Amino acid sequence: MWTSGRMSNAKSWLGLGMSLYFWGLMDLTTTVLSGTPTPPGKLEALLSDKPQSHSRTKRSWVWNQFFVLEEYTGTDPLYVGKLHSDMDRGDGSIKYILSGEGAGVVFTIDDTTGDIHAIQRLDREERAQYTLRAQALDRRTGRPMEPESEFIIKIQDINDNEPKFLDGPYVATVPEMSPVGTSVIQVTATDADDPTYGNSARVVYSILQGQPYFSVDSKTGVIRTALMNMDREAKEYYEVIIQAKDMGGQLGGLAGTTTVNITLSDVNDNPPRFPQKHYQMSVLESAPVSSTVGRVFAKDLDEGINAEMKYTIVDGDGADAFDINTDPNFQVGVITVKKPLSFESKKSYTLKVEGANPHLEMRFLNLGPFQDTTTVHISVEDVDEPPIFEPGFYFVEVPEDVAIGTTIQIISAKDPDVTNNSIRYSIDRSSDPGRFFYVDITTGALMTARPLDREEFSWHNITVLAMEMNNPSQVGSVSVTIKVLDVNDNAPEFPRFYEAFVCENAKAGQLIQTVSAVDQDDPHSGQHFYYSLAPEAANNPNFTVRDNQDNTARILTRRSGFRQQEQSVFYLPILIADSGQPVLSSTGTLTIQVCSCDDFGHVLSCSPEAYMLPVSLSRGALIAILACIFVLLVLVLLILSMRRHRKQPYIIDDEENIHENIVRYDDEGGGEEDTEAFDIAAMWNPREAQGGGAPKTRQDMLPEIESLSRYVPQTCAVNSTVHSYVLAKLYEADMDLWAPPFDSLQTYMFEGDGSVAGSLSSLQSATSDSEQSFDFLTDWGPRFRKLAELYGASEGPAPLW
Repeated sequence: MWTSGRMSNAKSWLGLGMSLYFWGLMDLTTTVLSGTPTPPGKLEALLSDKPQSHSRTKRSWVWNQFFVLEEYTGTDPLYVGKLHSDMDRGDGSIKYILSGEGAGVVFTIDDTTGDIHAIQRLDREERAQYTLRAQALDRRTGRPMEPESEFIIKIQDINDNEPKFLDGPYVATVPEMSPVGTSVIQVTATDADDPTYGNSARVVYSILQGQPYFSVDSKTGVIRTALMNMDREAKEYYEVIIQAKDMGGQLGGLAGTTTVNITLSDVNDNPPRFPQKHYQMSVLESAPVSSTVGRVFAKDLDEGINAEMKYTIVDGDGADAFDINTDPNFQVGVITVKKPLSFESKKSYTLKVEGANPHLEMRFLNLGPFQDTTTVHISVEDVDEPPIFEPGFYFVEVPEDVAIGTTIQIISAKDPDVTNNSIRYSIDRSSDPGRFFYVDITTGALMTARPLDREEFSWHNITVLAMEMNNPSQVGSVSVTIKVLDVNDNAPEFPRFYEAFVCENAKAGQLIQTVSAVDQDDPHSGQHFYYSLAPEAANNPNFTVRDNQDNTARILTRRSGFRQQEQSVFYLPILIADSGQPVLSSTGTLTIQVCSCDDFGHVLSCSPEAYMLPVSLSRGALIAILACIFVLLVLVLLILSMRRHRKQPYIIDDEENIHENIVRYDDEGGGEEDTEAFDIAAMWNPREAQGGGAPKTRQDMLPEIESLSRYVPQTCAVNSTVHSYVLAKLYEADMDLWAPPFDSLQTYMFEGDGSVAGSLSSLQSATSDSEQSFDFLTDWGPRFRKLAELYGASEGPAPLW
């Protein structure tokens, strides 16, 4: 194929021009001779094998590029150009064919004249050029008259796209007080038009909104400050609108805009100032060390690090009694107690407090000084205070499997008054309606009174009260938040009843069900379940379980040939285990029905056909059935006998002499401390000894109506473990469904400590009655006279009462 690139000299070009003119096919302009594009709609050429010769020989096609404008809006097809072969005599014997990109869809050709038209709207931004192929055929025979040739139709650009800011809107920051010309941000607009053709893509930037504070470079789009001393405290946010216009900004160009939100960042250009020059404060004499007295504040118009403050006490008679710290969140000076205060020693203090910026900028020092002072007067007040807890809030974490009676936290309070009265602890029952916890009345030991279950209550918020013994109106309180930690105490299980079906025509390895599990526990590492067949079904020949390793499992058939006549329902036990410590597992049952299905696996019927049972059973089967019935009867009789034996009360033989019976106990009784077994408060609240004297011995002490536990020192009650044991026993008795609904004897495994009456157990008695003397019973008054007579007390005048 001949092209312009094959013309090597001016003589060849001239020969071609003469040939074109001779044939009268088109006007060949100087643009064709120079090889540059011609205006749209012109054929760029044709053709001789030997352009230097004027003789007519067989010619081929010579092409330049066709050009056509985009966005044509006319109603008629757009004329692109004309194809012509030198063998075309104009009699219609030549047929022109067009193929390639867009042929027949975007471009069409008149097969007789060779005229090419565009029948669709062209857009250069979507496609800049089309490559097509042309061929001339003999209309009668269909034989090619010329070799197929390739040419290009290029789409010429027009200014039909406005500049766009692809990254807009923009956000930028520039420090306040920046010099004029400080660069803020660069914006960039893109134009989809052809940058190599005219000025359609030449963009010029201008500012529409934001003057006189900012300016923009018309070529680069760099935004700069245009006004000096811009103060953030006066105005912090600016909205700048930038326009980008093509055609070099000339009239008729298209424009696009974007918004640039500019924020002035802070610098330390404002010194701190106290709005008050005098502060008046008061503090209780019982205020603990480090407790807050009051706050002072120096206002700084800056923000962030530039507004940070440092407060110090620079003068005053309270510098040794008070301290001041800076709150980093609110930048206030917190005045606290440095040492214990006494109203009787000193009733007021005076402080001189200074607030200063620790971070300074040298270029703004002339705006200082960057510190200020104020005077603080503090009055000490004399009040009677309730007990104070230290600390003021408790957070306790306890595992849910903690044993009943376990001490989980020591709650501590003290009386800040000079008298330092004794304190008794209790729990506000409105904060613990379930009575899960108990606090020791003297030590403040917080213990569990009932089993904890995180799955039921994961958090407990209780209030512990502290009361002065000598002044019950003085009551302090503290909040105790208890988080119940999870332990692996729940086995995974199926979330619902699973029922599946298997077709009679199912094949081995066919999926019939996907199962999942749930676990009420909440481990830190997340749930992970393991699935397998239960041990009793480990060798199941019909189905198998495949663990998907994502907390689900697939149930697959292990064989084919299921029949409803043989077995219509299968019960597949599946073992589900978790990953906790210890590992817990449960067995879920998957019910699988055998159904008749069509060839596509659709269920037709799951009801087995009726079939007849054998009329008679074998002798071996009858023997097995009778043996099972006999075993069941024996088990029932054994259970009934055991229950009757357990419910039979202990009956003393009337013929036996009760005075000579020795009843053996597993442990020694708790003495007179345990006389009120269910009155827990009486056991945990021993009264202080009255009279100040030492307690009398058992022989010399006169019995009283009140419990002897009032003589027990508090130190004995502190170290006793009876209270935790009784809590557990009491909970067991309350939870026993077989316990009689009336008073009953409860057996305890511990003996109470500190009983002034000594041990009452017969295990430590003397071996013979002659070694014991009961003469002291005569000193106990008329109530014990009969007992003294029975045990051989000496006769004598009754004592005076």
